[in-house]
Amino acid sequence: MKNIVIIGCGQGIGFASAKLLSKENKVIGISKSENTEINELDIEFHQMDILTGNLDEIDFPEVVDGLIYAPGSINLKPFNRLTDDDFKNDFEINVLGAVKTIRKLLPHFKKSESASVVLFSSAAAKLGMPFHASVSASKSAVEGLTKSLAAELSTHKIRVNAVAPSLTDTNLAYQLLSTPEKREASAKRHPLQRIGNAEEIAKMTAFLLSPDASWITGQIIAVDGGMSNLKL
Repeated sequence: MKNIVIIGCGQGIGFASAKLLSKENKVIGISKSENTEINELDIEFHQMDILTGNLDEIDFPEVVDGLIYAPGSINLKPFNRLTDDDFKNDFEINVLGAVKTIRKLLPHFKKSESASVVLFSSAAAKLGMPFHASVSASKSAVEGLTKSLAAELSTHKIRVNAVAPSLTDTNLAYQLLSTPEKREASAKRHPLQRIGNAEEIAKMTAFLLSPDASWITGQIIAVDGGMSNLKL
């Protein structure tokens, strides 16, 4: 049984990952939101905003084998309407929150035989999309962080990868998928003609934490219905 920490386990991809991984692992979940579903899972749950909370208050296991950092943002506006605070907020939740968590858990990772960190980028970091300037900037920073840490931590056998989804059917994307017309239009923008779901992304995160991915590090893995690489 491995010890897995999931930040942002309260909903979406983080919740789906907690549900999947808690079947065979000890999961320590942290989320600023609490719901009845998370309380039904067999995990150790802590309600905390990762940006303002004190991780020293949590008694993490001596050995931590995996981290999923799942908080994110979808802040889509024309560039001339994006404020400095928009850019700062997206960077804080996507990048600085991950940095804070990894820094805290690094001594615990080093005690694992093969620790794995999974961060989240976006198809928008590779494919230029209108209204995505702030999100794309912060997610591109996640990709740079992923590769740099993968190189630096490889001597400790700590793997670092990122998953880059396209639009996924989660609470975070509710505004973009709030009508049948919006859902159909979003589906048609993807080569596979549909929207992804949180369970599909969770399965990739679980794979990256598993021994089956022991030869994979420093990678940005697109799970996006072909959005970032294909044009039909």
